Amino acid sequence: MLLLSVLLLMSQAKGAHLECGERLTFEGGPQYSRIIGGIEAEAGEFPWLVSIQAGNEHFCGGAIIDEWWIVTAAHCLSHDGLIPTDLSVVLGTNDLQSPSLEIKGVSSIVLHKDFNKLNMDNDIALLLLNSQITFSGLKEPICMPRQPSPSTWHRCWVAGWGQTKTGDKNSGKPDLIKVPMIIMDWEKCSKLFSKLTKNMLCAGYENESYDACQPSSKAFCQDTRALGKRK
Repeated sequence: MLLLSVLLLMSQAKGAHLECGERLTFEGGPQYSRIIGGIEAEAGEFPWLVSIQAGNEHFCGGAIIDEWWIVTAAHCLSHDGLIPTDLSVVLGTNDLQSPSLEIKGVSSIVLHKDFNKLNMDNDIALLLLNSQITFSGLKEPICMPRQPSPSTWHRCWVAGWGQTKTGDKNSGKPDLIKVPMIIMDWEKCSKLFSKLTKNMLCAGYENESYDACQPSSKAFCQDTRALGKRK
């Protein structure tokens, strides 16, 4: 079971103009991979997902929210001595070993002012890039939820480049992995997890064998109210 801050995926196409949540290059239809318990994401399936790196090593995921800003978890960036020039952001790819990666520098780190390291409350942060993103089919902004409404969210996925086996640092894969997940009842979950706060959602896997993308993954859900607007 994971405690995750869930970002909202809402596809609302209006003519030819690209809005948040658009996935123009993704054809749909999951392809199951050789990785036990995980599914390799297809090209363009999560065009807002980025790899946040230090020293050319991936350590956390993030999501594009506009041409300049990346949203991520505050715990990824709260280390003492970490400065913007230590970081880089890789975008527009599922394969971190691709010979033609697009890499952006970071000019500013903004942690939530009330982030609590002890219970991970308000675990959210922003990165300001040092150059603007040019959107394409492989680089699109995610939609942010207008208001908390997990009862309308479905088709949830955890996606990232993290470890695929608990405690095995050598199990990391260069390809983006996704795992289906479900949003669980907050009241029931809070009885099991005393550190759960009102700023958190409780999420878990339907299949207990899944064990992918642990420390650096991000969760994405689709809003049922947006389904009728898709083209």
